[in-house]
Amino acid sequence: MTALVSASTRRLRAILGLTGGTYLVLLITILLPLAAMLYFSFLTVTPIGGRTASFTLKHYTDIFTKPLYRVNGQRSLMLGFQVTLICFALGYPAALFLARHIKNRWREALLLLIVLPFWSNGLVRTFSWTMVLTDSGLVGQALQAVWPGAPSIDLMFSYPAIVIGLVHAYLPYMILTCYVSLQAIDDSLAEAARSLGASSFTIFRRITLPLSLPGVVAGTVLIFVPVLGSFMEPRILGGQQAIMLGTLIENQFTASFNWPLGAALGFTMLAVVILIMGICYPVLKKHLSAN
Repeated sequence: MTALVSASTRRLRAILGLTGGTYLVLLITILLPLAAMLYFSFLTVTPIGGRTASFTLKHYTDIFTKPLYRVNGQRSLMLGFQVTLICFALGYPAALFLARHIKNRWREALLLLIVLPFWSNGLVRTFSWTMVLTDSGLVGQALQAVWPGAPSIDLMFSYPAIVIGLVHAYLPYMILTCYVSLQAIDDSLAEAARSLGASSFTIFRRITLPLSLPGVVAGTVLIFVPVLGSFMEPRILGGQQAIMLGTLIENQFTASFNWPLGAALGFTMLAVVILIMGICYPVLKKHLSAN
């Protein structure tokens, strides 16, 4: 018994030695800031500059009762769903084409082009759309030169401009995650199904799509969560349409200096994301286990 306890102790020390540093970094960089923000969300005012704060639930009550937060929360959710759906509609076929129909050398070149936007500043990428989505931009001038009197393509400071900017920013996530899942599928499965008389559509529906769902889910999470709280793209491209949950949170921290309300909005958004993922997880788990 003593030897067994000693072996367990050594194993525990080895595990802590290997992972203790990682968990310590996570504690310092993630859990402690979240705990501080949670504490701030229950305060009446920001306890800085000699101001005295007390505990209150008013910020959370306002979020669920005032139309400003409810309406813009719904708009942010709709924006997240729309951007994620468009990224899937564009990214999954692109990933499937890369994984199935492009040879190694060309595939590497195309993957390089896909990840190339990650190497540029997000602010620069967003501002570049201001030179495209107006009639006086590069595309508008070229269109007028080829087709004088062409319809206006001015989309700046509109909701579609926000969607375009966010799709451009997050589409690579969907392509890369789906590509990794599609690459992991054994080609012999499709060959066996084809030898049994299955059509291409049946192979895609019964084999390719179910086995690539982990990549789709990963891409969905990587896109939906940051889009829900995005503020840079809406503020630059949206104009009057820029009021979203992310911009409201940013205003509370930078303009209004109301950190407690901003923290409460942030934690409410986090709770919504966790709730949506909790609802979807059993359905996805059942579907994956069934296939």
